[in-house]
Amino acid sequence: MSDNAEVVYDTAKILAALPHRYPMLLVDRVVSISEEEIEAVKAVSFNEDFFQGHFPGRPIMPGVLQIEALAQAAGILAIETLGLAGTGKLVYFMAIEDAKFRAPVTPGHLLTLRTGFVQKRSRVCKFWGKASIDDKVTCEVNFTAMIADA
Repeated sequence: MSDNAEVVYDTAKILAALPHRYPMLLVDRVVSISEEEIEAVKAVSFNEDFFQGHFPGRPIMPGVLQIEALAQAAGILAIETLGLAGTGKLVYFMAIEDAKFRAPVTPGHLLTLRTGFVQKRSRVCKFWGKASIDDKVTCEVNFTAMIADA
């Protein structure tokens, strides 16, 4: 993905789809979305709160926050493709499986978030997710989420 890629969702549209707000909003833009997959981006800035303590002198984005960013992208995918927009329904984590961390993510990186459905049901969905920088995978995971009232 390049900086010139078409932006399908800007910040305002992401804020309308997700309940997350700063400092927990970890999706900055969506560059593509279909019925089965989404590609989004997290611009990793040195100003992120977590870099103050993880780690001073060697800032690295925590792996669990990479998974959270993937889950937020999956939340947008579920809300938009399952007809949940405007219903007040939320997408909640239920399980994280097979998480693997392949490379560090540091300030200045554009983290590409790709996730898609493994299984779709009305109340529970399973997803795959891969985070990467310049096509080098930094994190991959499978996870399950529940769709429920807020």
